[in-house]
Amino acid sequence: MVRIAPDSHVTLHYRLAAMIGSVEHEVVSTLGGHPATLQLGAGQLAAPLESRLVGLCEGDEASFELAPDEAFGERNDALLQAMSRAAFDASAGGDRDFQPGDVVEFNDPAGGRVVGVLRQSDDRRVLVDFNHPLAGRPVRFSVRVIGVL
Repeated sequence: MVRIAPDSHVTLHYRLAAMIGSVEHEVVSTLGGHPATLQLGAGQLAAPLESRLVGLCEGDEASFELAPDEAFGERNDALLQAMSRAAFDASAGGDRDFQPGDVVEFNDPAGGRVVGVLRQSDDRRVLVDFNHPLAGRPVRFSVRVIGVL
């Protein structure tokens, strides 16, 4: 039987849930839909989640609980960035009416894009959180392996 290796192509169903208190809040799930196919090591799945797949075989089902530092890291207050309304509008596109809680894409200096969550805004300033939305939260990662190449 073929085991998942660090560079395997894998087809699987998965579910990721954030643990808030003792309650699971589903973030994403392929259960009941189309399975995901990915190559480990290609950045399609967070490295700590990929590491939990290594060694599993076709047909295996598993569930893993990951502490915040094992999953998406602890929250970092330095990633809360205040900026002028003008700078925000220039980078994010001032033609949209963003509201607190909206996910916003920004131009980065290297020509790429970065994503943050708008936390507060007024006519002069905005506060954007560039932490991963699951940072600081334990998560449960559940999988059902369908195929391994």
